[in-house]
Amino acid sequence: MGSASVLSSVARRLEGKVALITGGATGIGQSTAKLFARHGARVVIADVQDDKGQALCAAIGPAAASYVHCDVTNESDVERAVDTAVSLHGKLDIMFNNAGRGDSAADRGFLNNGTTAAGFERVMAVNVTGVFLGTKHAARVMAPAGRGSIVTTASTASVIGGLAPPGYACSKHAVLGLMRTAAAELGKFGVRANCVSPHLVATPLTTGSFRESEEGVEKMAEVGANLKGVTLKAEDIAEAVLFLGSDESKYVSGINLLVDGGFTITKSL
Repeated sequence: MGSASVLSSVARRLEGKVALITGGATGIGQSTAKLFARHGARVVIADVQDDKGQALCAAIGPAAASYVHCDVTNESDVERAVDTAVSLHGKLDIMFNNAGRGDSAADRGFLNNGTTAAGFERVMAVNVTGVFLGTKHAARVMAPAGRGSIVTTASTASVIGGLAPPGYACSKHAVLGLMRTAAAELGKFGVRANCVSPHLVATPLTTGSFRESEEGVEKMAEVGANLKGVTLKAEDIAEAVLFLGSDESKYVSGINLLVDGGFTITKSL
Protein backbone atom coordinates (compact mmCIF):
# COMPACT_ATOMS: atom_id res chain seq x y z
CA MET A 1 0.00 0.00 0.00
CA GLY A 2 1.42 3.37 -1.00
CA SER A 3 1.81 6.29 1.36
CA ALA A 4 -1.10 8.13 -0.29
CA SER A 5 -3.41 5.17 0.37
CA VAL A 6 -2.29 4.97 3.99
CA LEU A 7 -2.95 8.66 4.52
CA SER A 8 -6.36 8.35 2.87
CA SER A 9 -7.41 5.47 5.11
CA VAL A 10 -6.26 7.32 8.23
CA ALA A 11 -7.97 10.55 7.20
CA ARG A 12 -11.41 8.97 6.64
CA ARG A 13 -12.13 7.23 9.92
CA LEU A 14 -15.89 6.87 9.32
CA GLU A 15 -15.84 5.66 5.74
CA GLY A 16 -19.12 3.94 4.91
CA LYS A 17 -20.78 4.72 8.23
CA VAL A 18 -24.17 6.37 8.75
CA ALA A 19 -24.69 8.83 11.60
CA LEU A 20 -27.75 10.59 13.01
CA ILE A 21 -27.09 13.77 15.01
CA THR A 22 -29.82 15.42 17.06
CA GLY A 23 -29.39 19.11 17.65
CA GLY A 24 -27.18 18.96 14.59
CA ALA A 25 -27.90 22.37 13.08
CA THR A 26 -25.71 24.49 15.36
CA GLY A 27 -22.96 24.35 17.98
CA ILE A 28 -21.39 21.00 18.82
CA GLY A 29 -23.83 19.17 16.56
CA GLN A 30 -22.92 21.32 13.58
CA SER A 31 -19.19 20.88 14.16
CA THR A 32 -19.65 17.12 14.52
CA ALA A 33 -21.73 16.86 11.35
CA LYS A 34 -19.02 18.64 9.35
CA LEU A 35 -16.26 16.51 10.86
CA PHE A 36 -18.14 13.24 10.34
CA ALA A 37 -18.75 14.11 6.69
CA ARG A 38 -15.06 14.90 6.17
CA HIS A 39 -14.28 11.45 7.55
CA GLY A 40 -16.54 9.70 5.06
CA ALA A 41 -19.80 9.34 6.98
CA ARG A 42 -23.24 10.00 5.58
CA VAL A 43 -24.91 12.26 8.10
CA VAL A 44 -28.56 12.83 8.93
CA ILE A 45 -29.02 16.10 10.80
CA ALA A 46 -32.07 16.20 13.09
CA ASP A 47 -33.18 19.51 14.58
CA VAL A 48 -36.10 21.89 15.00
CA GLN A 49 -34.15 24.74 13.36
CA ASP A 50 -35.17 23.84 9.83
CA ASP A 51 -33.53 26.74 7.95
CA LYS A 52 -30.20 26.27 9.72
CA GLY A 53 -30.29 22.51 9.31
CA GLN A 54 -31.03 22.70 5.61
CA ALA A 55 -28.36 25.35 5.09
CA LEU A 56 -25.81 23.13 6.83
CA CYS A 57 -26.73 20.19 4.61
CA ALA A 58 -26.30 22.37 1.54
CA ALA A 59 -22.87 23.47 2.79
CA ILE A 60 -21.75 19.91 3.49
CA GLY A 61 -23.24 18.60 0.24
CA PRO A 62 -26.38 16.56 -0.50
CA ALA A 63 -24.37 13.39 -1.13
CA ALA A 64 -23.10 13.43 2.46
CA ALA A 65 -25.81 15.16 4.50
CA SER A 66 -29.57 15.25 4.76
CA TYR A 67 -31.98 16.94 7.13
CA VAL A 68 -35.03 15.81 9.08
CA HIS A 69 -37.18 17.93 11.37
CA CYS A 70 -37.08 16.41 14.84
CA ASP A 71 -38.33 17.55 18.23
CA VAL A 72 -36.54 15.09 20.52
CA THR A 73 -39.32 15.30 23.11
CA ASN A 74 -41.74 13.84 20.55
CA GLU A 75 -41.30 10.09 20.15
CA SER A 76 -42.86 10.05 16.68
CA ASP A 77 -40.30 12.60 15.50
CA VAL A 78 -37.38 10.61 16.92
CA GLU A 79 -38.72 7.36 15.47
CA ARG A 80 -39.09 9.03 12.07
CA ALA A 81 -35.56 10.46 12.21
CA VAL A 82 -34.07 7.01 12.86
CA ASP A 83 -36.25 5.45 10.16
CA THR A 84 -35.20 8.19 7.73
CA ALA A 85 -31.52 7.36 8.25
CA VAL A 86 -32.21 3.66 7.65
CA SER A 87 -34.45 4.36 4.66
CA LEU A 88 -31.87 6.63 3.02
CA HIS A 89 -28.77 4.59 3.77
CA GLY A 90 -29.87 1.11 4.81
CA LYS A 91 -28.47 1.23 8.36
CA LEU A 92 -27.51 3.36 11.35
CA ASP A 93 -24.00 3.08 12.77
CA ILE A 94 -23.76 6.12 15.04
CA MET A 95 -26.42 7.88 17.09
CA PHE A 96 -25.29 11.18 18.60
CA ASN A 97 -27.81 12.34 21.21
CA ASN A 98 -26.70 15.95 21.23
CA ALA A 99 -29.88 18.05 21.38
CA GLY A 100 -30.10 19.97 24.62
CA ARG A 101 -31.29 23.10 26.34
CA GLY A 102 -30.33 25.13 29.39
CA ASP A 103 -32.36 26.65 32.16
CA SER A 104 -34.05 29.97 31.44
CA ALA A 105 -32.73 33.15 33.03
CA ALA A 106 -35.45 32.90 35.68
CA ASP A 107 -34.74 29.26 36.58
CA ARG A 108 -31.55 29.72 38.57
CA GLY A 109 -31.93 27.93 41.88
CA PHE A 110 -34.12 26.64 44.68
CA LEU A 111 -34.60 29.85 46.66
CA ASN A 112 -36.25 33.22 46.15
CA ASN A 113 -38.82 31.97 43.63
CA GLY A 114 -36.05 30.44 41.53
CA THR A 115 -36.52 27.40 39.33
CA THR A 116 -40.17 26.63 38.60
CA ALA A 117 -41.58 23.14 38.15
CA ALA A 118 -42.46 24.03 34.55
CA GLY A 119 -38.93 25.26 33.84
CA PHE A 120 -37.39 22.17 35.40
CA GLU A 121 -39.64 19.91 33.33
CA ARG A 122 -38.79 21.74 30.10
CA VAL A 123 -35.09 21.09 30.59
CA MET A 124 -35.62 17.47 31.61
CA ALA A 125 -37.88 16.83 28.61
CA VAL A 126 -35.17 17.77 26.09
CA ASN A 127 -32.04 16.69 27.95
CA VAL A 128 -33.29 13.42 29.46
CA THR A 129 -36.43 12.25 27.66
CA GLY A 130 -34.84 13.21 24.36
CA VAL A 131 -31.78 11.09 25.14
CA PHE A 132 -33.97 8.19 26.26
CA LEU A 133 -35.94 8.29 23.00
CA GLY A 134 -32.84 8.64 20.85
CA THR A 135 -31.19 5.70 22.59
CA LYS A 136 -34.36 3.60 22.45
CA HIS A 137 -34.90 4.02 18.72
CA ALA A 138 -31.23 3.75 17.82
CA ALA A 139 -31.10 0.47 19.77
CA ARG A 140 -34.17 -0.72 17.88
CA VAL A 141 -32.22 -0.80 14.62
CA MET A 142 -28.67 -1.30 15.92
CA ALA A 143 -29.27 -4.39 18.07
CA PRO A 144 -30.59 -6.56 15.20
CA ALA A 145 -27.60 -5.44 13.11
CA GLY A 146 -25.18 -6.47 15.87
CA ARG A 147 -23.27 -3.20 15.92
CA GLY A 148 -23.54 0.49 16.65
CA SER A 149 -22.27 3.38 18.75
CA ILE A 150 -24.57 5.63 20.79
CA VAL A 151 -22.93 8.83 22.06
CA THR A 152 -24.65 11.36 24.32
CA THR A 153 -23.62 14.90 25.16
CA ALA A 154 -23.41 15.30 28.93
CA SER A 155 -21.37 18.01 30.72
CA THR A 156 -18.92 18.63 33.49
CA ALA A 157 -22.15 19.39 35.38
CA SER A 158 -22.77 15.63 35.23
CA VAL A 159 -20.09 15.00 37.86
CA ILE A 160 -19.90 18.20 39.95
CA GLY A 161 -22.66 20.03 41.77
CA GLY A 162 -22.88 23.81 41.76
CA LEU A 163 -21.83 24.38 38.15
CA ALA A 164 -25.35 24.82 36.81
CA PRO A 165 -28.94 25.43 37.92
CA PRO A 166 -30.99 22.47 39.18
CA GLY A 167 -32.65 21.46 35.92
CA TYR A 168 -29.49 21.35 33.82
CA ALA A 169 -27.35 19.72 36.52
CA CYS A 170 -29.98 17.09 37.25
CA SER A 171 -30.47 16.34 33.56
CA LYS A 172 -26.78 15.81 32.92
CA HIS A 173 -26.42 13.53 35.95
CA ALA A 174 -29.43 11.61 34.64
CA VAL A 175 -28.03 10.98 31.17
CA LEU A 176 -25.04 9.24 32.73
CA GLY A 177 -27.46 6.76 34.26
CA LEU A 178 -29.22 6.30 30.94
CA MET A 179 -25.92 5.77 29.14
CA ARG A 180 -24.65 3.22 31.67
CA THR A 181 -27.93 1.31 31.58
CA ALA A 182 -27.81 1.26 27.78
CA ALA A 183 -24.19 0.08 27.75
CA ALA A 184 -25.03 -2.75 30.16
CA GLU A 185 -28.11 -3.89 28.24
CA LEU A 186 -26.94 -3.42 24.67
CA GLY A 187 -23.38 -4.72 24.92
CA LYS A 188 -24.56 -8.28 24.32
CA PHE A 189 -25.82 -7.10 20.94
CA GLY A 190 -22.55 -5.44 19.96
CA VAL A 191 -23.86 -1.92 20.61
CA ARG A 192 -21.74 0.56 22.59
CA ALA A 193 -22.96 3.56 24.60
CA ASN A 194 -20.84 6.42 25.95
CA CYS A 195 -21.06 10.07 27.01
CA VAL A 196 -18.87 13.01 26.14
CA SER A 197 -18.78 15.77 28.76
CA PRO A 198 -17.56 19.20 27.68
CA HIS A 199 -16.52 21.94 30.03
CA LEU A 200 -17.72 25.46 29.23
CA VAL A 201 -17.60 25.93 25.46
CA ALA A 202 -18.99 28.84 23.46
CA THR A 203 -22.05 27.56 21.58
CA PRO A 204 -25.46 29.13 20.93
CA LEU A 205 -26.75 27.23 23.99
CA THR A 206 -24.14 28.62 26.39
CA THR A 207 -24.08 32.14 24.98
CA GLY A 208 -27.86 32.24 25.32
CA SER A 209 -27.84 30.80 28.84
CA PHE A 210 -25.19 33.23 30.08
CA ARG A 211 -26.34 36.14 27.90
CA GLU A 212 -22.77 36.58 26.75
CA SER A 213 -20.96 36.76 23.43
CA GLU A 214 -18.73 33.89 22.31
CA GLU A 215 -15.74 35.93 23.47
CA GLY A 216 -17.41 36.52 26.83
CA VAL A 217 -18.06 32.82 27.38
CA GLU A 218 -14.48 31.98 26.41
CA LYS A 219 -13.17 34.53 28.92
CA MET A 220 -15.38 33.01 31.62
CA ALA A 221 -14.00 29.57 30.81
CA GLU A 222 -10.42 30.85 30.83
CA VAL A 223 -10.73 32.35 34.32
CA GLY A 224 -11.74 29.03 35.88
CA ALA A 225 -9.67 26.75 33.66
CA ASN A 226 -7.12 24.31 35.01
CA LEU A 227 -5.35 23.82 31.66
CA LYS A 228 -4.02 27.19 30.58
CA GLY A 229 -3.15 28.39 27.11
CA VAL A 230 -5.91 26.40 25.36
CA THR A 231 -9.42 27.54 24.46
CA LEU A 232 -12.02 24.78 24.25
CA LYS A 233 -13.95 24.90 20.98
CA ALA A 234 -16.95 22.99 19.66
CA GLU A 235 -14.58 21.36 17.17
CA ASP A 236 -12.66 19.79 20.06
CA ILE A 237 -15.83 18.11 21.31
CA ALA A 238 -16.54 16.91 17.79
CA GLU A 239 -13.13 15.20 17.75
CA ALA A 240 -14.02 13.34 20.96
CA VAL A 241 -17.34 12.23 19.46
CA LEU A 242 -15.49 11.10 16.33
CA PHE A 243 -13.32 8.83 18.47
CA LEU A 244 -16.32 7.35 20.30
CA GLY A 245 -18.21 6.83 17.06
CA SER A 246 -15.34 5.26 15.16
CA ASP A 247 -13.95 1.74 15.24
CA GLU A 248 -10.91 3.13 17.07
CA SER A 249 -13.04 2.89 20.22
CA LYS A 250 -14.51 -0.52 19.36
CA TYR A 251 -13.96 -1.83 22.94
CA VAL A 252 -14.94 1.38 24.72
CA SER A 253 -18.39 1.33 26.27
CA GLY A 254 -19.95 2.80 29.39
CA ILE A 255 -17.54 5.72 29.85
CA ASN A 256 -18.04 9.42 30.44
CA LEU A 257 -15.29 11.08 28.40
CA LEU A 258 -14.58 14.40 30.10
CA VAL A 259 -13.22 17.06 27.75
CA ASP A 260 -12.47 19.60 30.44
CA GLY A 261 -8.73 20.22 30.60
CA GLY A 262 -8.59 18.57 34.01
CA PHE A 263 -11.17 20.94 35.52
CA THR A 264 -13.19 18.29 37.34
CA ILE A 265 -10.18 16.75 39.09
CA THR A 266 -9.16 20.09 40.58
CA LYS A 267 -12.52 21.52 41.64
CA SER A 268 -14.78 20.56 44.51
CA LEU A 269 -17.85 22.74 44.71
